[in-house]
Amino acid sequence: MTEEIRAVARRHLAIDGANLSLRAVARDAGLVPSALYRYFASRDALLTALIIEAYEALAEAVEKAEAAVPRADLGGRWLAVCRAVRAWGLDNPAEYALIYGSPVPGYAAPEDTVSPASRVLLTLSAILFDGADAGQRAVSPARPLPAAVREDLARLMNHWPGEQPQEQEPSSPEALLAMALTLWTHLFGLVGFEVFGRLNTMIDAREEYFDHQARVMADLAGLTTPTERTDGDTAPA
Repeated sequence: MTEEIRAVARRHLAIDGANLSLRAVARDAGLVPSALYRYFASRDALLTALIIEAYEALAEAVEKAEAAVPRADLGGRWLAVCRAVRAWGLDNPAEYALIYGSPVPGYAAPEDTVSPASRVLLTLSAILFDGADAGQRAVSPARPLPAAVREDLARLMNHWPGEQPQEQEPSSPEALLAMALTLWTHLFGLVGFEVFGRLNTMIDAREEYFDHQARVMADLAGLTTPTERTDGDTAPA
């Protein structure tokens, strides 16, 4: 029954957005409203379940795509992450809007959402850390990080899993995390523009434009990506 309620709520997301009506969900699930509260204590509890489910589905798609690429092919791993995020967003626009669209009025995401929300960032960060270990150096930032931002990054690094490279700028843990956050916001901004129709009447060659932007991001990170050839073969860029 819990899964049935979630399935009904997902259908309502696609039609009505994140402003869920528990009464409507209960009706379509064949329940009286009071019975639904035995499974979800409130609208926020149901929203949280849907948000965690969406984050985990996206992360699983990204991790599966990234894991299929040889570990030494850092640029290929990066492109796999980017393409998987785009594919999932286009296939699941309502769920993408739930987790990366406008905040739901009156809803505050609980701590339970933090870990699943971080999985994609951790995956792309791991690629940058592997690149640093392999001697691939990111582009040095044109401006130094503000002191307040460096404090934020230091706090985040204290909770970062795994070993961290110890090289100096631009491959220090702080610099790599700053680059990861830059790429993360670039990637999801790019996907969001497409999912929410911001490229309509502007860019028709969506896939080509996206791949070009993904390679631009890889260049910033110092990652070599395969170049597409007209005959379908690939070669290092």
